[in-house]
Amino acid sequence: MPRQIYHKPVRELLRDMLAEWNLKPGQVFTTQRAVDWFADRYPKLRHTGIRAHLTMASVNDPNRLHYSELKESDDLLFKIASGQYRRYEADKDPSPIHERFAGDVALEESSEELDDGESGGFNEAAPGSSEFLLERDLQLYLEKNLECIEMGLKLYEDDGIRGFEFDAGGRRIDLLALDRSGSFVVIELKVSKGYDRVVGQLLRYMNWVRRELAEPGQRVRGIIICRAMSEDLRLACASLPDVELREYRLSVTVTEVPALAR
Repeated sequence: MPRQIYHKPVRELLRDMLAEWNLKPGQVFTTQRAVDWFADRYPKLRHTGIRAHLTMASVNDPNRLHYSELKESDDLLFKIASGQYRRYEADKDPSPIHERFAGDVALEESSEELDDGESGGFNEAAPGSSEFLLERDLQLYLEKNLECIEMGLKLYEDDGIRGFEFDAGGRRIDLLALDRSGSFVVIELKVSKGYDRVVGQLLRYMNWVRRELAEPGQRVRGIIICRAMSEDLRLACASLPDVELREYRLSVTVTEVPALAR
């Protein structure tokens, strides 16, 4: 079950905050003001979760789609700039973003996230390919089948914020999970070949989780999953005891169905 520390979930506490402030139309507030309000009244809540809920409540921020169970009651804010919000005005603002439609470009893509020789998922899969066409396809499959990576692995969830494309200080962890011993597991995915530069990306995420989420003494592990590992990547991870490598295999078989007798 997702963890809820106080008598209300954060999404409801956010509504309480706005009701207390009684903002005038167009009045702007900052992320830091919201973080400070929660710190004064609900000090056990992490600031990372507060920032995530601000994103989820912002009708014009496409990154709200990363969060689970998005409801119309979450349509509270309009983001006007980085770290700046006002109340959503239904008769004035564009319709809220509630879903991604076919053809939409993947969110927050950057060249840093692309492997050498990859083009961000716009390649066509070759006939008989044994890899996923898009990294997101692999991500969605593993989100629902984490036990094919490791028995007992469960997606991290904290008060409605799930470990799918988890916000880690402005960057996103592909999958954030907990193993059966309670350790955090940071999972980084590459749809094709894994190269050694992914190690720096993974270690950055792991250390962010240690600093922002993990309790004292709680272990943080990392897993890199790709279609094939380069030798450079194997060598780079050889002395990292908390980093593991996995290769996936995709197999589709099509068989002929005999025609019915006439």
